[in-house]
Amino acid sequence: MKTDSQYMCDVEVIHKDLVDSVRKLMPDKQDFYDMANLYKMLADYTRVRILWALSCRPMCVCDLAVLLDMKKSAISHQLKFLRISNLVKYEKQGQIVFYSLADDHVKDIFEKGFGKSKLLDFKLAEARRRRERGEEERGGWRRTTK
Repeated sequence: MKTDSQYMCDVEVIHKDLVDSVRKLMPDKQDFYDMANLYKMLADYTRVRILWALSCRPMCVCDLAVLLDMKKSAISHQLKFLRISNLVKYEKQGQIVFYSLADDHVKDIFEKGFGKSKLLDFKLAEARRRRERGEEERGGWRRTTK
């Protein structure tokens, strides 16, 4: 039977130039922690559904709860983690708080995961509905022009 030492190198490094070139390209430790945290947030079924809904348009807790057939408290609980992770942001409009994606990197992940066509088809249909209702998009929020 072979021991672990039989599978180990006898030298410290064989290809120093290779190791040095990869080390120069390697991101900082914090970047790896941030990436691991992103995947941790995406590892939860509910958070992924919330993020997907917000990739389509900004929504309030009440609407997310109806859409996902969940309690408002459960949606708020998940949004707290998504806010702390800087994946979502919010904007108050009177008494209502609208949540949206903090930036496009989550949307990019969904486009790759689901395929661009599904999200693009939704966005085209949504844009058509807005035009038919006389609304225009202003920084992620709707404004009626009629």
